[in-house]
Amino acid sequence: QLRLVDSGGGLVQPGGSLRLSCAASGFSLDFYAIGWFRQAPGKEREEVSCSSSGGDNINYAESVKGRFTISRDHAKNTAYLQMNDLKAEDTGFYYCAAMVPGYVCFGTAEYWGQGTQVTVSS
Repeated sequence: QLRLVDSGGGLVQPGGSLRLSCAASGFSLDFYAIGWFRQAPGKEREEVSCSSSGGDNINYAESVKGRFTISRDHAKNTAYLQMNDLKAEDTGFYYCAAMVPGYVCFGTAEYWGQGTQVTVSS
């Protein structure tokens, strides 16, 4: 079965950290760009971060620059989003996508994760 599985969300206090995972099964992430998206209640979906397949093209939303880091582990066929210094406005439903063409960011999503909730609150 070809799928992406998101995990790692949860409830964290402001200033805390979480690491989201995006595990692929049935296909290799090596050929895909990876994008992380989030959507807060009542808001449109936001592009948070993206990494091209080779890692030479990495983008972050201005709101998360310096706090979030996208990465991937080729051996585990998994991508990650390390989120530090979390703020209340980071609250939302986060999900990853495997996109083509792999050499660009935020192309066309072929696979979507099911998403994971991140809540930042004291």
